[in-house]
Amino acid sequence: MFNSENTLNKHQQLLRFSSSMNNNYQGWQGDLDTVSFDAGNIKNKLMNLNSPCYILNKEGQIGISNQGSLSYSANGKTQQLEMVLTVPAIGFHQLGNPSFLEFYGVKYAYMTGAMAQGIASEEMVIALGKANILSSFGAGGLSPARIETAIHKIKQALHHKSFAFNLLHSPSEPAIERRSIDLYLQHQIRIIEASAFLDLSDNIVYYRAAGLSLNSANEIEIKNKIIAKVSRREVAIKFLEPAPTKILNQLVQQGLITELQANLAAKIPMADDITVEADSGGHTDNRPLVCLLPSILELRDEIQRKYGYEQPVRIGVAGGISTPQSALAALMMGAAYIVTGSINQSCIEAGTSEHTKKLLAEAEMTDVMMAPAADMFEMGVKLQVLKRGTLFPLRAQKLGELYKNYNSFAEIPPDEIEKLEKQILRKTIAEIWQETSNYLSQRNPEKLSKAANNPKLKMALIFRWYLGLSSRWSNTGEKGREIDYQIWCGPAMGSFNNWVRNSYLADIKNRRVVDIADQIMTGAAYLYRIQNLKIQGLQMPEEFSQYHPVYNNPI
Repeated sequence: MFNSENTLNKHQQLLRFSSSMNNNYQGWQGDLDTVSFDAGNIKNKLMNLNSPCYILNKEGQIGISNQGSLSYSANGKTQQLEMVLTVPAIGFHQLGNPSFLEFYGVKYAYMTGAMAQGIASEEMVIALGKANILSSFGAGGLSPARIETAIHKIKQALHHKSFAFNLLHSPSEPAIERRSIDLYLQHQIRIIEASAFLDLSDNIVYYRAAGLSLNSANEIEIKNKIIAKVSRREVAIKFLEPAPTKILNQLVQQGLITELQANLAAKIPMADDITVEADSGGHTDNRPLVCLLPSILELRDEIQRKYGYEQPVRIGVAGGISTPQSALAALMMGAAYIVTGSINQSCIEAGTSEHTKKLLAEAEMTDVMMAPAADMFEMGVKLQVLKRGTLFPLRAQKLGELYKNYNSFAEIPPDEIEKLEKQILRKTIAEIWQETSNYLSQRNPEKLSKAANNPKLKMALIFRWYLGLSSRWSNTGEKGREIDYQIWCGPAMGSFNNWVRNSYLADIKNRRVVDIADQIMTGAAYLYRIQNLKIQGLQMPEEFSQYHPVYNNPI
């Protein structure tokens, strides 16, 4: 706030008007007492988003009022005040695509993305859902029983409010993906967030088509909604176009969908919304948003012209969204909605340990790096993780190098095996293989039998033991394994920490997902107003162009 004498002296004339535009055809009628010329009250009036701002000139000094009305007069002057310009009240429904709000019944063009293994927890989804903010449960990596428990808990708490469940693509284990789809259809989960897809699977097409019907007006009714998270044009195309005819025909033959549903599926896109994922935590291609979003928007428009959908696919963004500035930048670039991820992991409701939350709250933007992913280890896929306070990324890279350079454990030099067992795995290879065999005998016996005759696959499965458990250790707070915690994180976390430094949100005990959503959207609306005024020629101190979290800020 600008309440110090030094600051006021520095900005003796806080606001200046530099435009040559002449607004004298309009005047202002109101009480002079409602006009503020001092820094603190000017900032407060700019922050009053529910009311318009009238910018007034009194003998060369610029002031602001939220009250009064416009009037037409010969010279635009009333009570020695000249009307310079005005900006209207701004509602949150004006940020992003209004159809997103209507489609999902939410108050913001804002959602929180799924973070696997229940990091995006039931508590997080419920808290946001009760506040009419869309959130996606992190079902990836969880057992069907665990997912079903979450379904019951969330549905009981939210009733008819909107929420989503994640569908994490499992190309090497399609049966796992199918079990999730069966659960979602059985329990009528109407929104899924599809992530990590490289190509369309039969499962996701089945989910989409199984929810199609015609209403009384003979219009296509889409019950099963899909929000697809992509970072590549070739994947975006698959979700922008209708489902492949080949897969639809197979589903009809299998008796999973009707011919009518197959015909309807050929007339709508695979996804209702596509989230363009830039440089994010977890699975990411580290794409720059300013390059990726325009490309996907252009692609959407091209496909829309081809198919003429009644409702064009909305394009949102994720990756790097962590402050009012980044939120507004994405929305001004044309994003229909924004998605936050990394920053929610340090919140009270996140399914992460206190130690992990503390590390996240201390992270800088540069405290991240890429490491091999457990679910697609053999394919060489990597994900972005936190490197501050953990050796996981370096140790995971070591496992990736060993897998790349050797075909079996027998080829690895004995001294390397000793380091591997004592420093990284902290168990013998034989012990880990026994645990892995017990696990696969229940979950995927076919893969277990393949590994018996394939030493390279056996090596990958043992390495995946460490890669998979390390993220669970981080979530549960496994004692003695802190140095091995795998914490999915993008540079957005560091940007958020910089923004909230010296505010009440610097303390993780104060970080609640709904509060953060409110602060980011309020800040984005405020900054939109500031930019609107600047574009019209109003000059002001740069400090006015910052929004910092305000405790108990009324929304």
